[in-house]
Amino acid sequence: MKRFFAIVLCLLMVTALFACKAEPQKPEDKPAETETKGLDIKVGFICLHDENSTYDLNFINAAKAACATLGIPESNYIIKTNIPEGQECYDTAADMAASGCKIVFADSFGHEDYMIQAAKEYPDVQFCHATGTKAHTVNLPNYHNAFAAIYEGRYLAGIAAGMKLKEMLDTGKITADQLKIGYVGAFTYAEVVSGYTSFFLGVRSIVPEVTMEVTFTGSWYDETAEKEGAMMLINNGCVLISQHADSMGAPSACESMGVPNVSYNGSTVKVGPKTYITSSRINWEPYYEYAIKAAANGEAIPADWTGTIATGSVEIFELNPDVAADGTQAAIDAAMAALKAGTLHVFSTDAFTKDGAKLESYMADVDTDDAFTPDTEVIKDGYFHESEYRSAPYFDIQIDGITLLNVNFG
Repeated sequence: MKRFFAIVLCLLMVTALFACKAEPQKPEDKPAETETKGLDIKVGFICLHDENSTYDLNFINAAKAACATLGIPESNYIIKTNIPEGQECYDTAADMAASGCKIVFADSFGHEDYMIQAAKEYPDVQFCHATGTKAHTVNLPNYHNAFAAIYEGRYLAGIAAGMKLKEMLDTGKITADQLKIGYVGAFTYAEVVSGYTSFFLGVRSIVPEVTMEVTFTGSWYDETAEKEGAMMLINNGCVLISQHADSMGAPSACESMGVPNVSYNGSTVKVGPKTYITSSRINWEPYYEYAIKAAANGEAIPADWTGTIATGSVEIFELNPDVAADGTQAAIDAAMAALKAGTLHVFSTDAFTKDGAKLESYMADVDTDDAFTPDTEVIKDGYFHESEYRSAPYFDIQIDGITLLNVNFG
């Protein structure tokens, strides 16, 4: 028995000796962690203008950021700029689909019919269009519209403008009879009407007596016309200018005349360091990421997608401290919290009148046809329900306090 235990002890000692001599596992010997691979998909982006347009630059930056986040290499995405709202859009979309793109985006309202044409021809490719109105009625499973509740961002930017206007009034820079602001718009589309109205209501939440004049350029991007429009408004007595136009025309005019400015789609502080207050924008990156991932995974994309402040799709830029009035950030923060909580509605029917009367009902053109026939009741619970029945804006009411100029574009 003693001999048996001696043999067992010997074997244990030998085993321990070999274990001591064994080298510890090196880091490189560990099982390699699974690397996160980028999506294997090719993507196309169609832009009306190029980087000189604040509108298109906003889309371009979002496209690049989304692809970087998703690990899509530059070789797998195409960005085409300066594509007109005509047959060129269809040609570009078709070329992208034929070259292997599984999803194609376009960024301008007038691209829509040509994107629909391409979607019908390439049923296995997803076509996504920003600012369009027809996806929910054309009923193509591979054609989609997207927008965001930018009217909330415009309203917040309006608060910043209102705070500046109040400061100008309180310090005697302007008098009560000078409470008039101006707005440079592109077209009389609902998108523009919704934008300038929500901005105006934001201003009026701070300065109720304010009025506004709106001039139109008849173009999404025309630096000369936008500058001339801003100058006309300033010469008309407008003491603060905002815009739904895509060049530096209006901001540069404001800087030259010393008139405070609220821009759109990006900061224009470089051309207006003494006049720029802030800007609002739609951040398209969340939608791009969502739609690209859905296309890569073969998942359905809704006909209409509306981004919000909560999804990171509606943003307001950092204030210019050299121009913004004291207390502006606190006022914006309070309104943003109320918007998120659902206790503040931009288009509350208590906030505006039409021809001197409060609106109790309004039929909007949501299911757009050739005659733009009103078809949907959009006022309930005391407010106009913008971008809920489709993603693109349909607020087209000309409210009291706003005067439209040159609506026929000359």
